[in-house]
Amino acid sequence: MNAAAHMTDEEMIKSCVSGDPQAQKLLYDRHSKKMMGICLRYASDEQEAEDMMQEGWIKVFNNIHSFRFEGSVEGWIKRIMVNTSLDCLRKNKNRFNLVDINETQETIVSGVYSSDNLSTKELLKVIQQLPPGYRSVFNLYAIEGYSHKEIGELLGIHENTSKSQYSRARVQLQRMIQMEFA
Repeated sequence: MNAAAHMTDEEMIKSCVSGDPQAQKLLYDRHSKKMMGICLRYASDEQEAEDMMQEGWIKVFNNIHSFRFEGSVEGWIKRIMVNTSLDCLRKNKNRFNLVDINETQETIVSGVYSSDNLSTKELLKVIQQLPPGYRSVFNLYAIEGYSHKEIGELLGIHENTSKSQYSRARVQLQRMIQMEFA
């Protein structure tokens, strides 16, 4: 086992800033699996997620010098992956199905993912089937913990549109889970 494998995050980042390919590979190896999981939540399929992740890693390595050690390396990379995924979806904004909350009478269904029989992989598969707008808002709100106001700012939509998308995503997820796994 080489010495690079035992680097602390700080040592690894400093080596990456210096252009050390071994440190870059180590950073990628330590975090790529989790980052792929994040990208998969926003993508409609694995290929799209791989493209998102590749763009994200390019941004990570192009901006590694700006990491200030004020939070975790993983958190910093995660934020880049989420923003990159959203950027990719924005490029295809015509794919978003956005509806203002005032236009919908559907109620929020509680317990969308409460089934004990549903694996994480199965839930991810169902989430990937959501329209891109629903999927993005659902991920940002339910999984990433953003507020509807923050989501609106990130996606360039009204806060009420974010609420509507989340509501509709929950209803659609509930229906899909009931149909597929009932």
